[in-house]
Amino acid sequence: MKSLKINFKNQQGDSLTARMELPLDQHPHNFAIFAHCFTCNKNLQAVRNISRSLTQVGIAVLRFDFTGLGESDGDFADTNFSSNIQDLIEAASFLKKNYRAPTMLIGHSLGGAAVLAVASKIETIKAVITIGAPYDPSHVVHLLSNGMDELNEKGVAKVSIGGRPFTIKKQFVEDLEEAEVHHHIQNLNRALLVMHSPQDTIVGIENATKIYKAAQHPRSFISLDGTDHLLSKTADSVYVGEVIGTWAKRYLEMPEPELLKSDKQVVVRTGDEGFTTEVKAGNHQFLADEPTDVGGNDFGPTPYDFLATALGTCTSMTLRMYADHKKWDLQEVTVHLQHDKIHINDEDMEGNGGKIDYIDRVIELEGNLDETQRKRLLEIADRCPVHKTLNSPVKINTRLAE
Repeated sequence: MKSLKINFKNQQGDSLTARMELPLDQHPHNFAIFAHCFTCNKNLQAVRNISRSLTQVGIAVLRFDFTGLGESDGDFADTNFSSNIQDLIEAASFLKKNYRAPTMLIGHSLGGAAVLAVASKIETIKAVITIGAPYDPSHVVHLLSNGMDELNEKGVAKVSIGGRPFTIKKQFVEDLEEAEVHHHIQNLNRALLVMHSPQDTIVGIENATKIYKAAQHPRSFISLDGTDHLLSKTADSVYVGEVIGTWAKRYLEMPEPELLKSDKQVVVRTGDEGFTTEVKAGNHQFLADEPTDVGGNDFGPTPYDFLATALGTCTSMTLRMYADHKKWDLQEVTVHLQHDKIHINDEDMEGNGGKIDYIDRVIELEGNLDETQRKRLLEIADRCPVHKTLNSPVKINTRLAE
C-alpha cells in the first residue's frame, strides 16, 4: 500500500488532513472515502487495516480527520453532525477534482450514520458500508452524560470521551437530535452493506437491525461476531476490509484485465501508461515496471530484477534437487543477488572503456552439512541451467509479428 499525505479545505476554509491509500501494483479503478468514528481520527489502526485490504483489490481509500480532530484544523466545539456531512462532501469534491469521483463510502460508528446521510448528495456513490453504526445519530449523546447538566445550564461543557477531554456546545446535541437519518436510509438508492457485532457494547446490534429494515434492496448484512466496537484486534479489521472488497465487486465497476495470449513461453505487453508492462509466463500473470524516478510507476520488478530472479530461483532449485538426490540435510537455501554494470579494469574507469554485466550472488545454506558438502553445493550452483545460459553465447531471433 502506498500512502500519500494530502490536505483539502472544508466549507469554512480550514485545512483538513488526509491520507490517500493507493494500490501498490496498479492504478486504482475506484475511490472510496472513509468516515471515522466519533472523536476518533484517520489513523485508528482498524481504519488503516481496512484501507490496506481494499487497496489490494485496486480500490484507493481517502481517510481524513473531520474538522477539529486529529491533524485537521478547526475547533471541534464548533462542529456537529451536519459539519461532518459537509466535510464528506468536500472530500468527495476534492477527489473528483484531483483524482476521480468516489464510488464508495465507508463509515464507522457515527461516521456510519454520516455516510448514510450524505450518500444521496454525492451522485457518483454506488455502494455504502456501515460498521457499528447507530440508526439514530443522537445515540452518541449518552457518551456526554458526564457533562449534560453543565451543557444544559451553560450551553457549553467539557466532557471526557474515551479518556480524552472535549469541549461540546449545546448546538452539537441539538444538531444530532434533529438529524433524520432514517429518511436518508429509506431513500438511499445505493447498494448497502451493514456490518455490526452482536457483542458491540457501545452501539447495540439492534441499530443494525433498524438500518437494515429501513433500507431498500440491494442490502446485505454481515455479523462481526466476537469483535468489539473499535475492531481492536488486527484480524477483525483485516477481515472487515477483505469482506468489503469482495462484496463491492458486485456493485462497482472493476475492470477485468484482458488476458494475454500467446503460443510462446512468455508474452509481455506495454501500453501507453509509462513502462508498466503486463507479463504472462506459463499460467502466471504479473507486472514488470521501472522506478518512478525514471518514468515508471514502480508497480513491479524491473527487467534486470527478473534477470537476477531467474538466476536466483534456478540456483536454489538446483541446490535443492542435488541435495535431495544425495540425501544431504539441506534444510533451506537463500540466495541474495545484486546486478550491476562495472568497468572491466581500473584503466577503463579513467578512460572510455566499456563495462560488463556483473552479478554478485551470495548463497546461504542451512542444515547439518559438513565443509565438503558445502563446497560441493557451491560448485553445483555454477551448474544451474540459467547460470550456464548467462555464461554461454545466446542468439536472439527477432522479427515483427504478421
